[in-house]
Amino acid sequence: MTHVMPQLAYGLDALSPYMSKETLEFHYGKHLQTYVDNLNKLIPGTPYEDMPLEEILKKAEGGIFNNAAQAWNHTFFFQSLTPGQSDMPAKLVEALTESFGSVDTFKELFTKAALGLFGSGWVWLVMDKEHKLSIVQESNAGNPLTKGLTPVMVIDVWEHAYYIDYRNRRAAYIEAFWKVVDWNVVAERI
Repeated sequence: MTHVMPQLAYGLDALSPYMSKETLEFHYGKHLQTYVDNLNKLIPGTPYEDMPLEEILKKAEGGIFNNAAQAWNHTFFFQSLTPGQSDMPAKLVEALTESFGSVDTFKELFTKAALGLFGSGWVWLVMDKEHKLSIVQESNAGNPLTKGLTPVMVIDVWEHAYYIDYRNRRAAYIEAFWKVVDWNVVAERI
């Protein structure tokens, strides 16, 4: 099975000024493409050769895991963004309020986790088997699927996600991220 790049539901310049066209050209067009290409080079002749991406990241280790997880994580991230943000659906407001006390508290805790993750990685809103939401930090290519959790939302806090637009100002990038989250997509995932 050959893995391919996901198609974006928006143009490379559509998330500007929060994420520039140049950032997406590098982040989506080069970084994600490299993970997909590397995975396709690594899997021939292995047990992972005909597996879907999600199954590979749940079973693989080492370089195959890293490239599969990064391809999956980036795809999930880019599919969570929109240039035309709408109000948060009521069912998402209800779920976040039930789990965190309020939407504002959720955003504060998620932002704190994203700021506090040392080095590179991802911060996830996840759902457990009882449908309780929580926030999980994962370093490097970490993915909550490997722990039996269902990803609902994610922010990429690798420096390549924000360095073109924000340099070393991770906090400014996180603040901008909140303006392009596709709340409808997030709500559908719960």
